[in-house]
Amino acid sequence: MDMRVSLVPGVLELKNPVLSAAGTFGSGLEYRPYGDLASLGGIITNGITLHPRAGSPMPRITATPSGLLSSVGVQNDGVEHFVDRVLPLLPWGEVPIIPNISASHVDDFGELAARLAAEEGVAALEVNLSCRNANRSGQRFCQNPVTAARAVSAVKRAAGGKPVIAKLSPQTMDIVEVARAVEASGADAISCIGKVEGLMVDVKERRAKLGNITGGMSGPAMKPLALHCVWQIAQVVNIPIIGVGGVCSALDVLEFILVGAHAVGVGSASFSDPETIFRIARELPALCAEYGIDDLNAFRGSMGR
Repeated sequence: MDMRVSLVPGVLELKNPVLSAAGTFGSGLEYRPYGDLASLGGIITNGITLHPRAGSPMPRITATPSGLLSSVGVQNDGVEHFVDRVLPLLPWGEVPIIPNISASHVDDFGELAARLAAEEGVAALEVNLSCRNANRSGQRFCQNPVTAARAVSAVKRAAGGKPVIAKLSPQTMDIVEVARAVEASGADAISCIGKVEGLMVDVKERRAKLGNITGGMSGPAMKPLALHCVWQIAQVVNIPIIGVGGVCSALDVLEFILVGAHAVGVGSASFSDPETIFRIARELPALCAEYGIDDLNAFRGSMGR
């Protein structure tokens, strides 16, 4: 069966709909011992900022029922390190490399986009709209359709024609309105959902379990929320959607495609078993055959037909 997916026709073509999710797969290099990176549909990297960031205080991760709570704080060595030391080692000639970019100012998003878009090995850019906007008292860009659109517009203007993916979080009054706004501002695709903020506490020690107090929830418990968001957004936008949240199996991938996703990101499942994403990509064609799915395009969004 043909597993190919066209996110942006002629520009961003995937050999299959299985992508790594930002923040869970490093740069991709860390997973080379566990599988063939070129077998994936695409690699969305960990968050990249203009300058190096130390990240959040320890501890950064703790277990929750059916998932994880984490606060890494976008620890990274900055865009120049990625361009000079990481990107050349990635198989960008065989699989699309999509850096996830993070910033606190609209202008910084644009500068990051310009620097990365200049590199041949960068196929597209994913804009992390869960970043806090320094000009809005720390409100996240994704919480306001106006600020989300401004960030995406800045990236689109600087991206030199390379596709721009807007990553949304449900931590907004209306994710559908934000989706409409980023589509209108030029986003070529939408990725959702980003992590939802949560808190875990230790009663005995009378403290939070994370050094940053709060963190982002991920894991299987997030899948129903993510499916709902993808389904809602698919009703109102005309651009492709990458579904993210609680994906652990090839069946999960088909669930997201059924409600309207073009591609699917595998996230924290890679922490418990680093071979997960490669297994999903390998098992997906056989599962499609088992369910009588011979055309992903026809299957997409077919719930209730």
